[in-house]
Amino acid sequence: MLFPFARIAHRQSPLQSFLFQCNKNAAENKVSWKLYFEGSASENTPHRRSYSAALLAAVTRGLKSSGHTIDLIDLHEDCFNPVTTAEDLVAWRQRKTIDPLVADYQQRLIAADRIIFLFPIWWEAMPAMTKGFLDKVFVKETIYTEGKGGKPFISLLPNLKAVNLLTVMSTPNFFYRYFFGNPITKILFRGTFRKMGVHKLRWHNFTGMERRSLEERQRFLVKAERRFAKLS
Repeated sequence: MLFPFARIAHRQSPLQSFLFQCNKNAAENKVSWKLYFEGSASENTPHRRSYSAALLAAVTRGLKSSGHTIDLIDLHEDCFNPVTTAEDLVAWRQRKTIDPLVADYQQRLIAADRIIFLFPIWWEAMPAMTKGFLDKVFVKETIYTEGKGGKPFISLLPNLKAVNLLTVMSTPNFFYRYFFGNPITKILFRGTFRKMGVHKLRWHNFTGMERRSLEERQRFLVKAERRFAKLS
C-alpha cells in the first residue's frame, strides 16, 4: 500500500486476511465488520474488509486532517500484473517500460515527497503483487541510477523525503525481529531505499490482530490515525 505526498498510498490488502462477521443495515446501507471498522455496503468485498484496509482508512483520515494530498495506488483495483514477462525484461534491459500502468506509477513516484507502503506479511515477506511492483516499477535510469566506481545507487526521486511502511502479520513481533531477522525491512529498506540513498525510513508493525479484542484493534487504528496526522 503506498502513498505519496504528491503522496502515494499503495494499498495491497490481502484477498483474505482473517475471519470476519458482517451485518448489513439495509436502511442505512451500512456494514459493520466486527473485527475491524465500519464502511458502506459497497465496500463489503474481501479486498476492502481486512485489517490492512482498516489501517488504510485510518491513515487516510490522519493525513487529510493535516492537509496532505493523497495519491492512492491500489494494485488490486488497478489490476496490476506483477509478472515480468520476456517482453518486459527486454524493455528493462533497455531502461524502458512497455506497460502504461508501470509508466504511470513511475511518474507518480517521482512526484511524491513521501511514500507509504501498507500491506500484509505473507510467508514473512510482502505479497507477490507488491514484490512485482518493486521489480517492474523501480527501473534503472528512471527511479534510480548507479554510482560510478562501484558506489551505491543514487535515487532519481527528487522530491522524496521519507518512506513509511505499515505491515500486518500474525507472527509475534519478537520472533519476526529476532528469529527471522526482520526480512521485510531488509528487503524494502536496506535492500531498496537505503541502497538508493534514502535514509529516513520508518516501520510500523501490527501483529496478532486476529488474537486481539475489538477494543484493542480499534485502539491501534486510533493511534495510527493520530500518528499520521502529525506528519509534516
